[in-house]
Amino acid sequence: MSKSTRRLKIAFVSVAVALAGLAAAGPAAAAAPAEPAAATAQAQQTAVPVDFVDLPTTALVADGERHEVTVTYRNDSSADRTVAPQLLVESPDAGPFLTPSDVVVEQRTAHGCWRPVETASQTGTLFTDLTTAQRTLHAGETLTQVYRITVVDPEAQGTVFPRIALYN
Repeated sequence: MSKSTRRLKIAFVSVAVALAGLAAAGPAAAAAPAEPAAATAQAQQTAVPVDFVDLPTTALVADGERHEVTVTYRNDSSADRTVAPQLLVESPDAGPFLTPSDVVVEQRTAHGCWRPVETASQTGTLFTDLTTAQRTLHAGETLTQVYRITVVDPEAQGTVFPRIALYN
């Protein structure tokens, strides 16, 4: 038997075994309980902010220097609250529109080091991710998060909008 014939037979047997497995798993997969999907949908619903607290804005300075932006929020309620600090960097209405490569955003860690923060873009607005920034703020506690923004593109223009997402 030639090498290519043997490979063809192995491939055919592999496909047949895979199809048999899918046929056997099909009814089992279809009969899986709907509860995990409902739990996932519920988790996604609770992960949607119910409100935002807008903080003072600053102009985006395109001088190649690092500029700090401090996001501060105090939980004045009597209950724990899930919050997430977020930076929005908005392009001018008439453009040019910012891209994530136009700025470098960093976040100060609890140890005083800086770590990069990814930004995404939608309709000319750059934004930091809310899901990775979520934390529980106990009643009476204050959140202070320091970011550092460096504009890489000297032609970039915009406004920095810090805010806090409130989840409950």
